[in-house]
Amino acid sequence: MDYSIESTSLEKLQCDCIIVGIYEDQQLCPSATALDNLTQGMISKIVGRGDSSGKNGETVLINIIPDSRIESILLVGLGKKEPLSGKNYRKALFAAINSLKKPQIKSIACTLAECEVTTGGWQWKTRQIIEVFNDGIYQFTAQKSDKTTESKLQKIAVLAPESETASAQTGLLQGQAIAEGINLTKLLGDLPGNICTPAYLAGQAIELGKKHEKLTVKVLEESDMAELGMGALLSVSRGSRQPAKLITLAYQGGEKNARPIVLIGKGLTFDAGGISLKPSLGMDEMKYDMCGGAAVLGTLLAAAQMQLPLNIVGLIPSSENMPDGNANKPGDIITSMSGKTIEVLNTDAEGRLILCDTLTYAERYNPEVVIDLATLTGACLVALGRVASGLLGNDDGLCNDLLGASEAANDSLWRLPLWEEYQELLKSNFADLANIGGKDAGTITAACFLSSFAENYRWAHLDIAGTAWRTGQTKGATGRPVSLLSQYLINRANA
Repeated sequence: MDYSIESTSLEKLQCDCIIVGIYEDQQLCPSATALDNLTQGMISKIVGRGDSSGKNGETVLINIIPDSRIESILLVGLGKKEPLSGKNYRKALFAAINSLKKPQIKSIACTLAECEVTTGGWQWKTRQIIEVFNDGIYQFTAQKSDKTTESKLQKIAVLAPESETASAQTGLLQGQAIAEGINLTKLLGDLPGNICTPAYLAGQAIELGKKHEKLTVKVLEESDMAELGMGALLSVSRGSRQPAKLITLAYQGGEKNARPIVLIGKGLTFDAGGISLKPSLGMDEMKYDMCGGAAVLGTLLAAAQMQLPLNIVGLIPSSENMPDGNANKPGDIITSMSGKTIEVLNTDAEGRLILCDTLTYAERYNPEVVIDLATLTGACLVALGRVASGLLGNDDGLCNDLLGASEAANDSLWRLPLWEEYQELLKSNFADLANIGGKDAGTITAACFLSSFAENYRWAHLDIAGTAWRTGQTKGATGRPVSLLSQYLINRANA
C-alpha cells in the first residue's frame, strides 16, 4: 500500500474517493463544508433529506460528482459535534475502510485527521488512519489458489494543512511501521500448524535479522536448552515430532551498555493439550497459541522500522504440545532451569512451562524490564471477553506505563491482582509448586506461577487469550498487542 501526506487543495485534488466527516444535526467538518461549496451544495442536500444522520460509524457513498477530479465522496458519521474519544475515532475509521473495500476504488484521500480527538493531535490521528485502514484491508490469501483480494486499494493519502505536515509525517511513519508489524503477526497467526512450525517461526525471525542491520537473531536448539537445564520447556516438546526452538532477537538501537527491554512471547505453534487432550470442537484455533511469539516478532519489526533509540530483546520459546507416548503425563515432576521442581497436574497448562524457563533465561540480559505475552488461559476470556487483555505484574510503575500505553493505542488492558493468597493455590505435596491452581482464578494463578520465575527484575504479564484472534465468521488473528507494545516503546524512547 502506498501511503502519503498531501496538502493539495480540494479544487486540485484527484482521487477515486475522498473521505469526509459529518456530525449529527447536519453539521459538517471543514473539508465537508469546502466540498459542499465546490459541488453546489450536494452534501447539504443529501444530509438534509435524511440520507445520513451523522451517527458515529454511519456511512453514505456519493458516486457521481459532476465537474470534479474526485470521482466519489464517502460521508462518515462522527456523532455529536464534540471532540471524539479515541475509540469513537477508530470506530469511524473502521466504518470508512469497510465501506470502501468492495467498490473498485484504487485511490482514496482521507480528511478525518482534521477531526478533534481527545487522545492526540495530528501525529496520533494520522497513525490511527494508517493502522486502522491497513487492518481493514488485510486478507489472508497465503494458502488460497486465488490470491485476489476484496479490496483494490493501492494509494491512501492523508490530507493535512502545511502547518501540520511534519506531525502527520511522523504519524505516517509510525503507522506504517506498526501496521507492518501487525500484518506479520496476523499472517503468522493465521498460518496453519503444519506450515507454521517452531522451525518456520525461527526462519521468519532469521529473515527479519537479514533485513535489519540493528537486529541480531540466534536460535537455540534442544541440545542447547538441555545444556542450560531447561527441563520445563523441553518437557513440553517431548510429545512432538517438531523440535523446540528458543528464538532470540536482539535489537541494538540504544547505547551499547544500556539495559534492554525484554519481550517474551509464547510460541506454541499448535496446542492439542498433550495427554490432557482438549475437546475436538474448536481445536483448529489452537494454531493461534503462538500469537504471543508472533506479536514479539511484529513488535521488533515495528521498532526496527521506526529506528527507536532503545535496546530490545525478544525471546520466543516455540514448541508443539501433542499427546505422544513420550509426552508429559499428569503427575510427572520436572526440574526447571531455575532449579525449582514442578508437578505437572495438567499437561494443557504447558504455556507456563515453556515461559518459566525463558523467564529464567532472560536474567542473563540484565533487563530493565521484562514483559511476557501469551495466549495463556481460557479463564482470561471468561473474565474479560475479547475486549481487554489481562495485565498482572510485580511492579506498579511498569504496569501503569503499560496501562497508559494501552489507552493511547486503544488496545485495552485490565489489571488483575497478584496477591500472596493466590500463591497458596499452587502448593504441591510432591514438588516446589504445581503447574495449575485449581478451577478458581485461573488467570491469576497462572501469573502467580510465572511470578515465581521473575523475582529478580521488574516484570509484567499480558494474557492475550481473548484478544489475539477473533472467532466465528470473522475468524482470524488480530495482531494485538503489537500496537500497545509499540506505543509503550515509543513512550520509553520519548522519555
